[in-house]
Amino acid sequence: MSQQQPEKNQLINYQANHEGFRQFLEDFKASMKRAFHQEDKIDQFCSTRGLPPAVLTELMSLNPMSLCIPSQYGGFNGNVKENIALVSAASYESLALSLTLGINNGLFIQPFAKYGQESAKKLVFEQFVNSRKMGGLMITEPDFGSDALNMNTSCSVKDGIYHLKGKKHWAGLTGMADYWILTARRKTESSGLMRDIEMFVCDVNAPKQNIVVEEYFENLGLYQIPYGRNNIDVYIPEEKKLVPKTNGIQMMLDLLHRSRFQFPGMGLGIIKRILDEAIVHTKSRLVGNKHLFTYDQVQHRLSRLQANFTICSAFCLKSGEIAGVENDLSILGLEANITKSVTSDMMQESAQSLLQLVGAKGYKLNHIAGRSVVDSRPFQIFEGSNDILYNQIAESVLKLMKTAKEKSFYQFLKGYAGRAADRIQEMVNFELEAPFAQRKLVEFGQVVSRIVSMDLVLYLEEKGFRKDLIDNALIVLIQEISAMLNNFHFANDAVVVAEYDENSFWLDF
Repeated sequence: MSQQQPEKNQLINYQANHEGFRQFLEDFKASMKRAFHQEDKIDQFCSTRGLPPAVLTELMSLNPMSLCIPSQYGGFNGNVKENIALVSAASYESLALSLTLGINNGLFIQPFAKYGQESAKKLVFEQFVNSRKMGGLMITEPDFGSDALNMNTSCSVKDGIYHLKGKKHWAGLTGMADYWILTARRKTESSGLMRDIEMFVCDVNAPKQNIVVEEYFENLGLYQIPYGRNNIDVYIPEEKKLVPKTNGIQMMLDLLHRSRFQFPGMGLGIIKRILDEAIVHTKSRLVGNKHLFTYDQVQHRLSRLQANFTICSAFCLKSGEIAGVENDLSILGLEANITKSVTSDMMQESAQSLLQLVGAKGYKLNHIAGRSVVDSRPFQIFEGSNDILYNQIAESVLKLMKTAKEKSFYQFLKGYAGRAADRIQEMVNFELEAPFAQRKLVEFGQVVSRIVSMDLVLYLEEKGFRKDLIDNALIVLIQEISAMLNNFHFANDAVVVAEYDENSFWLDF
């Protein structure tokens, strides 16, 4: 590269304050511009698996992985709010890069900084700062995805050394990361497994800690991030064990909820990129001697894209306020699930809308529209499938209402999302009679999530966010809440006919 690379430890020369972070962020954006648009033009080769070494060197030149590492270990001492801003800047250029940063900071560095033992932190963090190491998290197993608490990876201890044995798959940065947080369950005397979860930091370059990648997956999108199936048979010293404040399940929930609260950072960047691309395209594209931008249906799509930008901004603001590592997020499952599910739904909806606006050329994998469709889709699946999360959201709300002995949905919302409740009182002024069918729980969870989104947009307005963007977002949200409530109230008990072949071939008739 013709551009002079920053010094190896340039990150620690930025002042660890607001101005220092702003300068770091601008320098990182310039680094991405060189990598994605000027010298390497990686943007034109997005179907290539992995990142070329020169591109990775450019992108890591400011050592963004060290953002959340405490200053006593040579890091920037950044917080969750700054990490949200970082992954947002990255996702404007590349969701894969943004997710790489999110995996490192959100799923390894933050939990290790909070739960790791001091005797282990110095060596590991210095490797990140000085040698550009990467870290990830392995939870999911071939037979235990959403049912993660029943994982079969086991651990046993002898003479201060833990032996972990099992299978893990779909861990982002498979075969690429140097350090992994591994989850396992302790063996019992009867050769069963305890209910609680334990976590360990594995250094794949250390003796007896190598993780064997049995297969690399041909993932549909996010080509720059390797995924695969891993064989775990490692021996880890006791000092690399994470120490929970209460128990391992609570530690894992705190970790996962904090990660879900940071989804809006990845969402905001890609949604802003999509919005910018859509406005530029529709203003320049002529159809019937008129610019696409002037058509009412196009304005409808653009207004929804802009509403998604505003809603995601509201999520970022709230997450930045509450998701710090100093806080216990294990009890905020409802809020974390709403944040993750709505953000990922907006990412996919926005990508699909841009593809519709751009037309045929957007279906190319090296076009931002087509690439965004396949890259954003897995966000609705990993870290909790959205169908499951909406079900959990509904169950959490119904449990809160039952505890409060409250059947009125409006009265409940007045205490939980008061800003929004009064705006839509007529729509939500009804009583709930549980139990619901599961499909109705999912629909109700979607309703609740959009009402909470509306409440956060109104909070964003109180903070001084641009009012015309707020007003447009509220219109879109109220329409969406109305449509979702109609679905919820509609009786639908349709079920699949499994043996449907008989008397169902149209040509016979």
